[in-house]
Amino acid sequence: MVRQIIKIDDSKCNGCGLCVSACNEGAIGLVDGKARLLRDDYCDGLGNCLPVCPTGAISFEEREAADFDEAAVKARTDNTSHLNQWPVQIKLVPPNAPYFNGASLLIAADCAAYAYGNFHSDYMKGKTTIIGCPKLDNTDYSEKLTQILRENNIASVTVGRMEVPCCGGIEIAAKTALRDCGKKIPFQVTVFTTDGSILGESQCC
Repeated sequence: MVRQIIKIDDSKCNGCGLCVSACNEGAIGLVDGKARLLRDDYCDGLGNCLPVCPTGAISFEEREAADFDEAAVKARTDNTSHLNQWPVQIKLVPPNAPYFNGASLLIAADCAAYAYGNFHSDYMKGKTTIIGCPKLDNTDYSEKLTQILRENNIASVTVGRMEVPCCGGIEIAAKTALRDCGKKIPFQVTVFTTDGSILGESQCC
């Protein structure tokens, strides 16, 4: 259907992220340092993001777009826990635990769930979640992660990490495990900013 929806001028966007915070529906995110309309069906077309943009990068346009999906937005912002197993710390989980077999595995930095408000509904839902902090734990997780990937039928791997440099250790460990496990498994990395936005997503394998 043709309806009113926001438009973001990439040349004017300075990547401040104020629009991301202002969008209660989660329609906007930061990708490669620029604001992006991530999903048409999350944009209600009311424009709460417009007045907070300091550069005038956001405007309205009339175009063909998916209907606003209020039910999906409500489900996205619910407070339901999607933790499906215990323990969750990488150093505590047994590599041969039954919840790993056939799982879509989320390997997350400790801080990610605190920074990104809808972490449960957007990332943990339907996944087996394990967490760690390579800086605080002062350890290399790659050996244990390799064991988990090698000994179980893992359907996919998603890494959720913060933008801070120390968080790179968890991504490196996961990539090392993926390389060493001897399997080809779909793999994705999502990087979150310290103000709760999505900085970027990348896929490989």
